[in-house]
Amino acid sequence: MTLSVQIVSWGEARPMLRAVRETVFLHEQRVPVEEEWDEHDSVCIHALASDEHGAPIGTGRLLDDGHIGRMAVLAHARGRGGGAAILERLMLEAKHRGHKRLLLHAQTHAIEFYARFGFVAEGGEFMEAGIAHRRMVAELTGPPWRVHSPK
Repeated sequence: MTLSVQIVSWGEARPMLRAVRETVFLHEQRVPVEEEWDEHDSVCIHALASDEHGAPIGTGRLLDDGHIGRMAVLAHARGRGGGAAILERLMLEAKHRGHKRLLLHAQTHAIEFYARFGFVAEGGEFMEAGIAHRRMVAELTGPPWRVHSPK
């Protein structure tokens, strides 16, 4: 699958970003609607992945404080590099904006995915939206980080 990832604003890409997140978080993972939408969307940096036909297949966001969140890839597109491309794009954007450290709350099944990008788990598991998570951090200083291909 050929895909592209662009940095977009909430205002210009809201319908596409919402469509992906509604499918993944509200329908698949049963996240309560009141926990999915917040005041941060309008001010975040959003990454939108689209397939070769321009259809949205994934998204993620970067908050001003270096927190990456709302990473989601549609089921039919998983395992094809979309999540990696979104995360790489957000990390690059964060580096360009001067962030030295990133953090995220990883669903426990995704810890190994984020570890490939230099994220390290901190602390124990906690529940967020009814799903087990762990806090993870990544330093953006020093030698350039490299992403390892999925196995």
